Amino acid sequence: MAVPSAQEFHWQSLARLPSGRVYHTLSEVGGQMYMLGGCDATGRPCPTVELYSPEVQNTSHLFPSRAAVAVLGKQILVVGGVGEDQSPLKVVEMYNTEEGRWRKRSALREALMGVSITVKDGRALAVGGMGADLLPRSILQQYDLRKDVWALLPPMPTPRYDANTHLLANKLYVAGGRQCKRPVKTFEVYDAETRSWTTLPTMPCKRSYGGVIWDPNGRLCLLGGLRQGGGHQSSKFTKNVNIFDTNQATWLKSEETVPMKTKRADFAAAYLRGRMVIAGGLGHEPSALDTVDAFHPQKKKWERLAPMNFPRCSTTYIIIRDRLLVVGGVNQVHINSYLNICLYQCRKSHQ
Repeated sequence: MAVPSAQEFHWQSLARLPSGRVYHTLSEVGGQMYMLGGCDATGRPCPTVELYSPEVQNTSHLFPSRAAVAVLGKQILVVGGVGEDQSPLKVVEMYNTEEGRWRKRSALREALMGVSITVKDGRALAVGGMGADLLPRSILQQYDLRKDVWALLPPMPTPRYDANTHLLANKLYVAGGRQCKRPVKTFEVYDAETRSWTTLPTMPCKRSYGGVIWDPNGRLCLLGGLRQGGGHQSSKFTKNVNIFDTNQATWLKSEETVPMKTKRADFAAAYLRGRMVIAGGLGHEPSALDTVDAFHPQKKKWERLAPMNFPRCSTTYIIIRDRLLVVGGVNQVHINSYLNICLYQCRKSHQ
């Protein structure tokens, strides 16, 4: 498949958010983007939902911070998260996008934040999380929308929170995550048919705030990140790229991957029109980055794209109709209220 050239990507500024937002969640229902929760400039959880329609470019007013969100048909399921007192929540709520109203649903068995959630056969699968005791959990639970019940499934071998999950056929992959603020390299997969867990080769290195992309070929791509925490001067950013092939159940050798152009962490990362695209973040610069790179699979190299209109890190992003929407984030010390979109448009559309 032909991929677009670097010149065919561009950025466009869209309607501004009513207020700055960070650590929010984006969901897409019927081509429209819903922004749920997050924190404001003071660090307090935002209880609102914002609706953005790409067609009319309008933002209209209509929840807990760091909640897990899943889309079930025309409804958005919100699970756990952190309340105003900074404690985990067990509350579960459902937003009906057609009716425009919320309903309480069956709560979790215990209060959790940092749950990872995905959808299989119309049911939500929630993995791990961190409890009120600040310890990670190994729980795997399934929510049935029709019955409004949570069912326990076999727990994963390694407790963790903030893990990356991805569903391929009947297998749920769970990569990385955190334990007591420390990143873990554990990589496990749950087989829904056999109801069993398998431990896969561990991730090559521990990293925080890196990019995670699952490409259409079922490959997990880990990009950049932070090797060591601490102050800005002592932070060790990386441009390493690690790729796991689910068909071969192995990590590609380092000589088979191409490092990014720039060492960076806390950036937007997505698969867009046959390319891995990374935007913004933090690096060895005194402020947030505006640079954007994309990997060309045929040329096997990273290419520089047009920069973002506003440099930022800690953004939230989503792909809707072959467009990358980047929403909010932090620019130096200020929470950003801008909504940008990275568009791919065929040259023929301008002729």
